Amino acid sequence: MSTLFSPLQVGALTLPNRIVIAPMCQYSAEDGNMTDWHLIHLGQLALSGAGLLIIEATGVEAIGRITPQDVGLYNDDNQAAMARVLKAMRQHSRMPIAIQLGHAGRKASSHIPWEGGQALGPDEGAWQTVSASALPHAAGEPAPLALDAAGLARVKAAFVQAAQRAQALGIDAIELHGAHGYLLHQFLSPLSNQRADDYGGALENRLRFPLEVFEAVRAAVPASMPVGMRLSATDWVEGGWDIDGSVAFSKALAARGCDFVHVSSGGVSPQQKIPLSPGYQVPLAERIKAEVEVPVFAVGLITEPKQAEAVIAAGQADAVAIARAALFEPHWPWRAAAELGAQVEAPPQYWRSQPRELKALFGDTRIGAR
Repeated sequence: MSTLFSPLQVGALTLPNRIVIAPMCQYSAEDGNMTDWHLIHLGQLALSGAGLLIIEATGVEAIGRITPQDVGLYNDDNQAAMARVLKAMRQHSRMPIAIQLGHAGRKASSHIPWEGGQALGPDEGAWQTVSASALPHAAGEPAPLALDAAGLARVKAAFVQAAQRAQALGIDAIELHGAHGYLLHQFLSPLSNQRADDYGGALENRLRFPLEVFEAVRAAVPASMPVGMRLSATDWVEGGWDIDGSVAFSKALAARGCDFVHVSSGGVSPQQKIPLSPGYQVPLAERIKAEVEVPVFAVGLITEPKQAEAVIAAGQADAVAIARAALFEPHWPWRAAAELGAQVEAPPQYWRSQPRELKALFGDTRIGAR
């Protein structure tokens, strides 16, 4: 029996298998509102047969968006636009759906990637960014404002309000974005956090604000709604955030009721040197899983079903998250099930597509089918 297609308990939520569609920014929103693109994009992924689909990084306040085209969940219009997309998805799929809530901090106010990704200029709609310290992400970029006590309180409240909106929308789980050099990661890393107050300096202090945000969100939604954290386990820069800090952070999260940790890496510094290779981040997830009692998701150049199966079978992680592979092949879980001799849920409209030799491949996705 395939371990990749065995169920996984994440808090009160049962995933039918251990394939997670990781959040992937689409840069296709209008004033933070999801558009028809999201209906098409998320709709096809909701039919993929994965165990969990995580909606892309969603800004908790307007200045927390990476680009002006990012999705947000900070006002009623954002919530209504997302409700429309979710309603369509729910009509045709019972796949569990999570959302990644984040704040870009000093990496906000940028062009979309296919237009260069650089910081917006004053005549391009740029806005003032914020961070742990007044240090720009890269040389030549505008410096952010260091968040003061009022700013910290505002950002924390924005995370809480976005989480409450997500819960009202019927989303199944929340992932807080503490990775890839965005705001919560900016507090964790000594490369971006050079504060001299209770939120900077020693590891305990650098953990403080991300943990306060987690605690506030955890308290704001029902216990039945899992809340987890995406983290960069290392900055890949000497003297930066590292795996030891990530283990300590994960332990602190687990003690506060964290339901899962999603392990990525990098993003806080252009000086990073990432040794790319298949599954290059899996050892980071494995280290955290070995030391922390919380489900761990592994991600990073996991592209083949047998590779994903090996990660789960060896106990290196509890689930495997795929991103670019799912963009290239939205029905990747179907191929994985076929190769591993498992069954995957698929809509009845597609049942005719299964090969004759794989007649037991598809299970019923229809609401109430079980």
